[in-house]
Amino acid sequence: MNGIGYPLLFAPVYKDYIWGGRRFAERYGRTGTPDVCAESWEISAHPDGMGRVANGPLAGETLAALAARFGARLTGTRAPQPSRFPLLLKLIDARENLSVQVHPSDENAGLVGGEAKTEAWYVLGRTPSALLYAGLKPGTTPDSFRVAMSQGTAPQQLFHLPIEPGEALFIPGGLVHAIGTGCLLFEVQQNSNTTYRLFDWGRFDASGQPRPLHIQQAFQVIDHNLAEPRMLRPAAPVPNPNGNDWQNVLTCRYFTLRRMELRRTEALATDGTTFHALFVLDGAAEITAGGVTVLLKAGTSCLIAASAKTFTLRPADSASLLVTTLGTPCLISGGE
Repeated sequence: MNGIGYPLLFAPVYKDYIWGGRRFAERYGRTGTPDVCAESWEISAHPDGMGRVANGPLAGETLAALAARFGARLTGTRAPQPSRFPLLLKLIDARENLSVQVHPSDENAGLVGGEAKTEAWYVLGRTPSALLYAGLKPGTTPDSFRVAMSQGTAPQQLFHLPIEPGEALFIPGGLVHAIGTGCLLFEVQQNSNTTYRLFDWGRFDASGQPRPLHIQQAFQVIDHNLAEPRMLRPAAPVPNPNGNDWQNVLTCRYFTLRRMELRRTEALATDGTTFHALFVLDGAAEITAGGVTVLLKAGTSCLIAASAKTFTLRPADSASLLVTTLGTPCLISGGE
């Protein structure tokens, strides 16, 4: 086999972190979720939540094994390490606040022995008062932030960002951030699971103990020179002859995220430089590649290998999709 031609579906890997909720089951009809379900790792080659193919002749194979076996034929010629799948795509349901935290960047991950993690969040839903917290306010110093953490006021040192469904936020490595109560998010990130907690809202774990903090590592990777974060709205839609609209949500050197409004059948050609990862926001679509057709309902993720050459999307019902590909060497950009 020279490539992986058909649409790949994966068994989600669920995480029962204490701040999670029930919306994956309620909104998308998922079964088999834990009673408290914080994250669904949709497409993952990370050992902390390894995805396995759920359909076709490759069923049971891990994504990591496929990347090692097929290299750029799966990941694309733009992948920094073709034999390692470069991204991790997940859903996040925050019934409670997540910790105030930070991830390393490519530039400083070596200082702490962690994995670099730049990510982006796309807002799927929210409760009326939901917020995202991101970026230290001007004048915040390491000393003043340490005092705020000890006094329980660390979140007040971050920008508070009201959100609307369809908006996105870019979180580069080194940016202090937290997801607030009531947020339902789609996340695309580097293939990493390194998180350094700075503040956890005085919360205790199931055994009655405070969850561990990682103050020393976190202060080594915080970047105080990052610009003030802002919510990104998708750029104006670009119609095509098929009658479908494409919108750029954001792009950076690691990934590009676009939204597609699928109204009519559209065939898409691939050039071998990147895989295509799809997530159905609403409606339903049929995807055909390598002579295989798969129905994608709302809340379903799918991976098309870089070597697929073409794939076709057909609305089973008018559908909205997120399409993730590898990024380009440029600065972060998005809509207004």
